[in-house]
Amino acid sequence: MAEFLRVLTDNWSLYSQGFTNTVKLFLVAAVGSLVLGTLLGAMRVSPVPALRAFGATYVNVLRNTPLTLVFAFLVFAVPKLDVNIDYLPAAFLALTLYTSAFVCEVVRSGINTVATGQAEAARALGMTFLQVLGSIVLPQALRSMVPPMMSVFIAMLKNTTIAAGFSVLEAGAIPAYMSERGEPQFAVLLWITIGFLILILPLVVLQRFLERKLAVAR
Repeated sequence: MAEFLRVLTDNWSLYSQGFTNTVKLFLVAAVGSLVLGTLLGAMRVSPVPALRAFGATYVNVLRNTPLTLVFAFLVFAVPKLDVNIDYLPAAFLALTLYTSAFVCEVVRSGINTVATGQAEAARALGMTFLQVLGSIVLPQALRSMVPPMMSVFIAMLKNTTIAAGFSVLEAGAIPAYMSERGEPQFAVLLWITIGFLILILPLVVLQRFLERKLAVAR
């Protein structure tokens, strides 16, 4: 046990920096993907064919592309176009672009749970598409969107470890650094697992709380 604790205490600065960057990646990408995914979801149900086609194409391409390939494209291919992006901003962008496709599908599915008569009645009153979506449809769809949306964000938190393969010092990069220091990998990986559990459990608790609250609201 003493040796197990020593692995953490002697390398606290590395662990803290790694998990701090993981949290930053998660928060920035969560906000970015929520905004972009909601916009894409609105496009998927838009009355404009071109917007629907764009949203569908985006989702089909990104959902069927490995996240590692999205990272590789931004880190290695984009600089060939004379667009220089540092590793950390590239990680933010990769996670946002990739996760927004899944957020879009959650939003679209949530919108589809709202009875069409709600939107038709609003349009009969002269409301525009955006007014119907923002004031009538999305508030009702939110109740069915919460559980899958939280699952998407939990998956994204775990996906941040892919950034370690592209020179970003986050939790997934810790084992490589610790290997150079000769630390026992079992203890290293166990502490990383504990760290992710500490980050994920509050999201799970929040998900269950919102599910109960919204279920009562129905």
